[in-house]
Amino acid sequence: MLAPSYQKLKDILSVSIDPKRILTNPLQTLAYGTDASFYRLIPKIVILAHNETEVIEIIKQAKLLDIALTFRAAGTSLSGQAITDSVLVVATHGWKNQELFDNNQKIKLEPGIIGARANIFLAPHGLKIGPDPASIGACMIGGIVANNASGMCCGTAQNSYQTIADIRIVLHDGTILDTADAQSITAFKKNQTALIQEIESLRDEIKGNETLYNQIKNKFKIKNTTGYSINALVDYQEPIDIIKHLMVGSEGTLAFISNVTFKTVIDEKYKSCSLIFFNTIQDACNATILLKSSPVAAVELLDRESIRSVENDDDAPDYFKTLPESACALLVECRDNDLVVLKQKQEQIRLQIQSIPTYTEYKFTSDPKQYYFNWKARKGLLPTVGGLRKNGTTVIIEDVAFPLPQLADACLELKDLFKKYEYHDAVLFGHALEGNLHFVFSQDFSNQAEVDRYEKLMSELAVLVVDRFNGSLKAEHGTGRNMAPFVEKEWGSTAYEIMKRIKNIFDPNNKINPDVLINPDPKAHLKNLKPLPECNDIVDKCMECGFCEPHCVSEGLTLSPRQRIVIAREISRLEESKDDPQRLADIRKDVTYQLDETCATDGLCALACPVHIDTGKFVKTWRAKELDSGNKKMAAYIGSHMAGTTSILRFGLKIVSFFHAILGTSVMTALSNLSHFITFGKIPKWIPEMPKGADKINTKN
Repeated sequence: MLAPSYQKLKDILSVSIDPKRILTNPLQTLAYGTDASFYRLIPKIVILAHNETEVIEIIKQAKLLDIALTFRAAGTSLSGQAITDSVLVVATHGWKNQELFDNNQKIKLEPGIIGARANIFLAPHGLKIGPDPASIGACMIGGIVANNASGMCCGTAQNSYQTIADIRIVLHDGTILDTADAQSITAFKKNQTALIQEIESLRDEIKGNETLYNQIKNKFKIKNTTGYSINALVDYQEPIDIIKHLMVGSEGTLAFISNVTFKTVIDEKYKSCSLIFFNTIQDACNATILLKSSPVAAVELLDRESIRSVENDDDAPDYFKTLPESACALLVECRDNDLVVLKQKQEQIRLQIQSIPTYTEYKFTSDPKQYYFNWKARKGLLPTVGGLRKNGTTVIIEDVAFPLPQLADACLELKDLFKKYEYHDAVLFGHALEGNLHFVFSQDFSNQAEVDRYEKLMSELAVLVVDRFNGSLKAEHGTGRNMAPFVEKEWGSTAYEIMKRIKNIFDPNNKINPDVLINPDPKAHLKNLKPLPECNDIVDKCMECGFCEPHCVSEGLTLSPRQRIVIAREISRLEESKDDPQRLADIRKDVTYQLDETCATDGLCALACPVHIDTGKFVKTWRAKELDSGNKKMAAYIGSHMAGTTSILRFGLKIVSFFHAILGTSVMTALSNLSHFITFGKIPKWIPEMPKGADKINTKN
């Protein structure tokens, strides 16, 4: 039962929003409340908002009732940016509009558009958006902007912060600011004078504090998404420009993003890449320093453990399995619109690093199969490593950045840190050209000793990154709940106070995605950890990344593959623990339709899943398990008498079609509904689209 204030919010919003899109049952709140991170909070209400008018109404009514809101698009964020135990507003379906304008130099996108889909719009023009995260096939524009996504080829020059042209936002009181609309800006400046003055005050304070000013400048020379994008207060003078760029990387804690306009970037016609193996990680890092001044589009580092995680891929070369333990690879990409120039770039790259010995000969390839494998090996590392973990553990990814000259030392010290705390499956990879490293490891949160081990690792990591190398604790994945306790550690008290003031300017009551990014609890990263109980061998390796969702035909109607696995796991956990029979009963009440009956079992999800989980196959086992003996006998009988069954069905469809022709659609519909009602659903409803019985196929000719 909802608390009175939440029930009142639901009742009020049900007047203007389809009640079917205001979810409160335990199954749906859990399914929609889950994201790709290792944190779990279950919202009391999930609202599937379809347009800005609905969002404004939600924000205004929630404000009146003092209820916190969290906004989400795809739920692919990894550090607990978009989870809540209050109200979750999902901006996925209904947010698909896009507009290309200014001679194709700009594209306006709504938050529910998948990043790769945006690039499909731009591809005919030889263009793309700047950010290119590895999850671009699943993550959405809202999250890309809210997390200041960058990626493998965009570096810091074409990330969300650098390529944003305009943004339209809804503030905590329903106020709209559209930075592309002069009238909106004028009205905003007139009606929000206190907010504007606060922004100007912050800007002037920073520019008057030489130490802080230089600190901000220096920290953003490398990738940095720890805390708010306070470089906006240094890089820009006009308050509207500052607000626009503060929204980038704000993780939904300052406002709702209705749409964003990106400056498009060139997507070069010809591409080639090479997987270059070095004898040691130091050699690979030293080569990266040399490549910084060469015509490369990307330089991705993959340590020995990264290569090991993909060596059993069908397309992986055999020598992957015999590489020495010290080996390290760089995936180097070059691009151009001129094939001759592309070849010249490849030669320049080769000359640039010729002083550093490689483990094997290498060549650049544009062969689609080899090119695709090289990038698949890199882009799928997170879920692939996640798929190799022990059942019952979660997978954690962190991303840090170091000044490039210190990258080799940082890699070695990170590896020593993993050894010290016995994270033997830790994998190190990332955007070497930017000094940006990701590390992935499995973590058991089922007992206090393991939680303590994780706490020690994170504490020492913060010291290593900040004190030892003056790096970034978060480079591109957003701060989230996992790194929020360490924001002050990285930035110091003066800059942290600036960030707290920013939060207060835009959200004075702390009701917009609270406890994310700014969180006073030093143990926040150790709370609300997601349980991942064993459920079924087919799906136990799922890390809930969400890569499957865009390929699911029933996503949006009911559940996505990720959500089906979430629900199956929860049922398994509740059945095992027996700690909440009522909750188990409530979830089971809806599970047949949501998980089973609406799954197409077509296996499309497995095509997108980096560890090839076929949720459809799992659903088939679920169906078999749920069937009683009578149903199983019936299914077996039908399966062994298909000729007779299809003959009866053909005849039945012809009879129904005959009566439809006589009675007409209206009468037929009424009779169908009546028979469905009085038989308690035993007789299925007839619909006009129902096919006629076909003639038997003659297989003898």
